[in-house]
Amino acid sequence: MPVVEMNAVDPDRFHQDIVPAARPVVFPGLVAHWPAVAAARQGDEALFDYLARFDRQEPVGTLIVPPEAGGRFFYNNDLSGFNFQGGRARLAKSFEFLLANRDVERPATLAAQSISTRAHLPGFAAENVSPLLAPEVEPLLWLGNRVIVAAHQDPYENLACVVAGRRRFTLFPPEAVADLYIGPFEKTPGGPPISMVSFDEPDLERHPNFARALEVSEVVELEPGDALYIPYLWWHHVRSLEPVNLLTNYWWSSEPAGHGQAMDAFLHAVLALRALPAHQRAAWKSTFDHYVFGDPDTATAHLPGSVHGMLGELSQEDAQRIRKMLGQKLSG
Repeated sequence: MPVVEMNAVDPDRFHQDIVPAARPVVFPGLVAHWPAVAAARQGDEALFDYLARFDRQEPVGTLIVPPEAGGRFFYNNDLSGFNFQGGRARLAKSFEFLLANRDVERPATLAAQSISTRAHLPGFAAENVSPLLAPEVEPLLWLGNRVIVAAHQDPYENLACVVAGRRRFTLFPPEAVADLYIGPFEKTPGGPPISMVSFDEPDLERHPNFARALEVSEVVELEPGDALYIPYLWWHHVRSLEPVNLLTNYWWSSEPAGHGQAMDAFLHAVLALRALPAHQRAAWKSTFDHYVFGDPDTATAHLPGSVHGMLGELSQEDAQRIRKMLGQKLSG
């Protein structure tokens, strides 16, 4: 199904209505006024000249996958490693590579990923301002040719803005996880675990439930100037469709400061709960559903506020005390 489109959205509506709804939304032309988008419309050379104005000429993380991979950054055949090589290179080198390979039928694929604009292109954010987010949310740049990024999820809210080229996003809700056949957690191509399914040639004998995932998927193709809100922990597969593509994205989190990260709690739960007998896991599931995933007010409605303790509203000091206690238990 297509992703819902919305126009004329202001920051208040975005944060009060759209983000809490936790559904993907496309904002056509949201950043079409950006100087970076205007430069891209003039051509690849003009875009690179524009970016060079800000470039501190320091190496950034850069990946190369050979032509036979077809742009898909993935594992090698036995999952012992990956099908690409990684290193660091100056952006100017990436610009030269992309320009030289625009007309090559099957070029190697380059991806310069998660480029910090504050560290590497200071001044970019001041000229290309997000209409929906506060200035402290840093824009990151993603540059490459026809890159295919496997379906993955991020523990952040995400606003993705296309500057140059076109990108196709295929999105899945968090509950589709069982149908996406997720790979290893410890060894991943880019940080988060990824779907092992080839979206170009899905093997439905090996991955039969992927057909069910496709039934709940949402697909959108973005043009320069368009933006997409990807909710927290939504799975997304990304395909860049042109010889030169540039994306700016913004990640932000609602995790309370000092309370720890949800991913840390997940890892500890895997460690502590996964090996328990089935009946004990079921008992803990009931407890988690009531105290963690259920309505917080329901869990404490029968108690006076003075004794809500860790189930109540925590101060920074309370959070630090609980984290210290947890640290002591984990180190024991």
